[in-house]
Amino acid sequence: MTRRFVVLPDTDAVAVAAADRFVALAANAVRRRGAFRVAISGGFTPRAAYALLAATPRATAVDWSRVELFWVDERTVPPDHPDSNFGAARGGGLARMEGLRDGAVHRMRAEAPDLDAAAHAYQAEIAAAFGIAADAPPPPFDLVWLGMGHDGHTASLFPGSPALGELGRWVVGAWAPGPASWRLTLTFPVLNAAREAVFTVCGPDKAAAFALVRAGASQLPAARVRARRTLWLVDASTAGSGGDPA
Repeated sequence: MTRRFVVLPDTDAVAVAAADRFVALAANAVRRRGAFRVAISGGFTPRAAYALLAATPRATAVDWSRVELFWVDERTVPPDHPDSNFGAARGGGLARMEGLRDGAVHRMRAEAPDLDAAAHAYQAEIAAAFGIAADAPPPPFDLVWLGMGHDGHTASLFPGSPALGELGRWVVGAWAPGPASWRLTLTFPVLNAAREAVFTVCGPDKAAAFALVRAGASQLPAARVRARRTLWLVDASTAGSGGDPA
């Protein structure tokens, strides 16, 4: 497992770096395995990167017919709700890319009345996409795209949540303290099985949590993500000093 921190000047530069990393990983995955399977997130910086991926030259640098999109987490809202992570990606253009195959966009149906059943259904959907049994060890996504909150949470894995201790299931319902709501989220077994996890983190309100992560603290959920490769793309206001300048 490797972990790298890259400090960039501002949010725009982080979005550019994330979009370019997406393009590079997609090309490598398609060349090696014939498909690129990625779990994406919500948040301001990913939305900016989605817009970059939807435009030339990046849009034409990805073989979208070989891409399968999944979600890291989702709020218990319909897909057309302003708070929907799926809706954010669709509005940014990522989930409407020309060339995406029918059935290649795997939305979390977190608005379902039975959240636990929805979690089991999403685990089964992931397993089917990878061609494995739903009770097998978690499959390796080519990319999981993550953020971090000021409290150190990532995906919808919040400090103190019972979901932090989940070692078997790939998807669970989890309580988010603010704004208070239930969500669906991938769990650490899936996140840590990924070939690469990319964090995009911006803003001075994240600086204290990021300093703990960079120092090796294990108490924060985001610090517990250790994929085969973990890349942190952060802006200068988050990083303070340190990291590898781009």
